[in-house]
Amino acid sequence: MLLPVPLKVMLDAGKYFLKKQNRSVGVSEEELIKIAIKSLGLDELGTFDASKKIIEYQLESPESANLLNMNLREFANETASESPAPGGGSISAYVGSLGISLAAMVANLSSHKRGWDDRWEEFSNWAEQAQLLKDQLLKLVDEDTNAFNKIIEGFRLPKSNETETTLRKEAIENATKYATEIPFKVMETAYNSMEVMMAMAKEGLQNSLSDAGVGALCARTAVVGAYFNVRINAKDIKDRSFAEQILSDAKNIYDKTNLLENEMIQLIDTKI
Repeated sequence: MLLPVPLKVMLDAGKYFLKKQNRSVGVSEEELIKIAIKSLGLDELGTFDASKKIIEYQLESPESANLLNMNLREFANETASESPAPGGGSISAYVGSLGISLAAMVANLSSHKRGWDDRWEEFSNWAEQAQLLKDQLLKLVDEDTNAFNKIIEGFRLPKSNETETTLRKEAIENATKYATEIPFKVMETAYNSMEVMMAMAKEGLQNSLSDAGVGALCARTAVVGAYFNVRINAKDIKDRSFAEQILSDAKNIYDKTNLLENEMIQLIDTKI
């Protein structure tokens, strides 16, 4: 009987077998696990259930990724419902994940392009970087909604005496700070993802130039959308020193993102 194994072991195995074939390792976690299972023959004597055989998956709470576990239609319907979450923050993170996913696609296509055999590792590295950014943004989809729920929980705390009132105010303040930090992380991650889109537009498969461009537009949308959330949450923070600092940092990312978007559009205009 095969004992549960660490996730890293499976991911490293998947990458090992891809590298042996000179193929890009910048694929999804699920794909790496699938490759490891097939290559190691773990499914020859029966079904290898990753949710039960990988330690990290065993420890995951079913509620930790409610939104990510939905299909596209369910996600859209939940967003359109009268529930205030998921809101703009979660949507910004998800749009950002789609943008960097397009960049990963271009990198993988470039890695496997005939005639570019000596460049497969270069594009594999870009694809791997893209996958890491994608996974970070996907986690932030649910975390933004979780952060919003913490604020609601704070407002529901009792306030029948001075001690309870003080604890309630502290809980609301801490939750509001956290709900500001999460969209700021979305901004940072989506902005960082634009480096991959730009590289793919300049060096990648030119037949996929428009895909790199759409990825950049998604990243810019993610940054701007998350910026709105940083601003609307920061206005309710009592610690104004904290609020002013994160607003300043967010504005800096916002400005740099707009410059990169314009650079990408100009680049595409010269090539199409």
